[in-house]
Amino acid sequence: MSDAQPATQLAPVHFIGIGGAGMSGIARIMLARGMAVSGSDAKDSALLTALRAEGARVHLGHDPEHLAGARTVVANSAIRATNPELVAAHERGLVVLHRSQALASLARGHRVVAVAGTNGKTTTTSMLTVTLQHAGLDPSFSIGGELTESGTNAHHGSGDVFVLEADESDGTFVVYRPDVAVVTNVQPDHLDHYGDLAGVEAGFAAFAASIRPGGLLVTCADDAGSARLADVARERGIRVVTYGESATADLRLVDLRASTTGAHFAVVDRGRRIGEVALGVPGHHNALNALAAVAAALALGTPAPVALAGVATFGGTRRRFEPRGRAGGVQIFDDYAHNPGKVVAAVATGRQVAGAGRLVVVFQPHLFSRTRDFAAAFGAALGGADEVVVMDVYAAREDPLPGVSGALVAAAVPLPADRVGYVPSWSDTADAVRDRLRPGDVLLTIGAGDVTLLADEVLALLGPAPVRP
Repeated sequence: MSDAQPATQLAPVHFIGIGGAGMSGIARIMLARGMAVSGSDAKDSALLTALRAEGARVHLGHDPEHLAGARTVVANSAIRATNPELVAAHERGLVVLHRSQALASLARGHRVVAVAGTNGKTTTTSMLTVTLQHAGLDPSFSIGGELTESGTNAHHGSGDVFVLEADESDGTFVVYRPDVAVVTNVQPDHLDHYGDLAGVEAGFAAFAASIRPGGLLVTCADDAGSARLADVARERGIRVVTYGESATADLRLVDLRASTTGAHFAVVDRGRRIGEVALGVPGHHNALNALAAVAAALALGTPAPVALAGVATFGGTRRRFEPRGRAGGVQIFDDYAHNPGKVVAAVATGRQVAGAGRLVVVFQPHLFSRTRDFAAAFGAALGGADEVVVMDVYAAREDPLPGVSGALVAAAVPLPADRVGYVPSWSDTADAVRDRLRPGDVLLTIGAGDVTLLADEVLALLGPAPVRP
């Protein structure tokens, strides 16, 4: 695709599904730039309330009348072709853009950093954003999650850098033409689109090929898929910087000391120790995410001491091992993990935080196709917990598939049968979880669907005076 047209030429803009994490962020930046924005969504939410307060005209439900006055309509791959607003937009000859194309238009004219990867891209994008803010660059940003510090997922900054999360799920992440591209890992996912791992790797190779001439690819040397991508990129003449614990990495993480609340590590740049980071979020994977953010910040010209100090200010992202409260001697955390690699990382972090205590995990599979493809891998990933409750599949954009349910995942968990439960009814889940909990436990809710609502339900049951962050 050629360079995106300026966003100001798109207004007024209507978003179908404006309450989604990615869509709402784009809408927010457009509003901040003075553009007229409207949108619709199936149900009300805190995000819609915030968008109304910021000046958007927001409708509940989908109706062609909502397109009144719009010049451009933005949709994503989750919007079905039969959506009445999308049908009307095509019939009326309106400009119809994919979400990624709208975001590319906003980023036009900036130094663009696009962060991609099967796992870790939201956290890495967030860490980089906070790092550059600390450096005084005031970047524009669009993230698939809300920063804990600011409570927002997007911002129209005064600086010349635009940091964005590049979603690989449907292959549209090739439109951004970044100056710096970050790939945290390349692993099997979204097989409904790519077919197999070879298709996934081809998609990421196309993403790397979209880097502007003279630009840079940052990849993880510890991940086999990313390492192969680095080789492909070098063969195409693309500059590459690698990071990780591997001895071959350009930017190395060494002397890692993990705790239940964070991680401390040193950074070695091509054999020279450049400083240390005291990270305030737990998890080995988060230390690697932080190193990726440092690598990108250095590529943008941020001095090493500033980059290392900046990433240490990161306070977390909503729904990425987010503390949700404590009651009855139980700590509760929530995580958006929805593919096997993400679940492995979330469970490992939960185990670390639980220490000598028990880790109880509630997992809600996301998408029938993903559950079908990865049920065994999900079960294995959940085996690191002491007790597991599996909910039914959160359908999202898909129709049910015969024989595919959360029961497939529950059956694959390598724990004794009395320590694994499949609860197909959402309304029964909180009670089922409470019955498994005891003081000293850590409860971790995992999934990209409405499992996030379960934390408050369980806190209320454990009362009488739950402590929420």
